[in-house]
Amino acid sequence: MAELALNVKKRELNTKGYLTQLRRDGFIPAVFYKHGEENQILSVSEQKLKPIIFSSETFLINLKIDNAEPQNCIIKEFQLDPVTSQILHVDFYGLKAGEKVTIDVAVHLIGSAIGVKDGGIIQHSLHKLHVECLPSQIPDKVDVDITQLKIGDSIHVKDLSIPNVRILSNMDATIVAIVPPTVHKETLEVPLETEEAAEPEVIGKGKKAEEEEE
Repeated sequence: MAELALNVKKRELNTKGYLTQLRRDGFIPAVFYKHGEENQILSVSEQKLKPIIFSSETFLINLKIDNAEPQNCIIKEFQLDPVTSQILHVDFYGLKAGEKVTIDVAVHLIGSAIGVKDGGIIQHSLHKLHVECLPSQIPDKVDVDITQLKIGDSIHVKDLSIPNVRILSNMDATIVAIVPPTVHKETLEVPLETEEAAEPEVIGKGKKAEEEEE
């Protein structure tokens, strides 16, 4: 798993107004928690956090809080604004050697499927796996080879085997499938056959016509 360093600062306030101003200034509210230790509320640079949050890989973070010794941690959860996708909050989880952790790991498709060459379409349904393992064995991503997939073939969670990792996701869930191309049927407007216009039937004679016959 890839490692990186990240500097953060402690913060004292946790009020709504303070947090709103904090985000306007380019910082994201955060919390660091570790089993057996007191939680610490923090602020972290949004600019430095974005590449980590929006990466397809999982990182081991050496988190330096003010001037303290770096703490090994992972990003356990984060919140995004549903409209702007701005990062609203992030949780850092401190790791302990020998203590297993549960985490989401990105699924990465590799290879070029046979079915795609035949006109099929890749349907990537599951983008992350929920797993449990020791901190030292967290994979940065899970590679799924789709090379041999034909149209109609699929790969499920139960088809995967990851060394030293316990998969917690639904084992029957579909990760990826090659589906037939969508056929758009053109609707042709066929004009209905119309009968020739019939002569209008004379129902009765007008008064003027009757006078002319006389």
